[in-house]
Amino acid sequence: MTNFILRMYKTAPFEGVKVFTDYNHTYLLSVLSLEPAKYSNVSVLNRVAGVKAMSQASRYFNGSKIDSDLIVRGVEHSDGTADSEIIETIREKSAGYVKALELLTSFDSKDQRKVFIYCKEIVIENNN
Repeated sequence: MTNFILRMYKTAPFEGVKVFTDYNHTYLLSVLSLEPAKYSNVSVLNRVAGVKAMSQASRYFNGSKIDSDLIVRGVEHSDGTADSEIIETIREKSAGYVKALELLTSFDSKDQRKVFIYCKEIVIENNN
């Protein structure tokens, strides 16, 4: 399965959550990339990757609420010129927890980022 997912990623790189079915199993993938230079050591990098992967999966399963504000400020100067400043604030709220998200693989990408692929089998209940 790992080789299949790596081929899928390398053919068309993606980040976020993707669900796919392999024979009789359905899996959720949480894929992200981080810049290793921004983290003090590998342990911190791996921990941040795990938390971000769980966050993506939680938003997929539990949804999220997004609010945004757009503020446009205009200032007219005494010489007749004007400036404007645009400030956009985006907030996302999500609640939930995803258990048993497993690191499937990680590797270095061409753009000096580290790609992490987490996986969780999804059990789909048949209500018949």
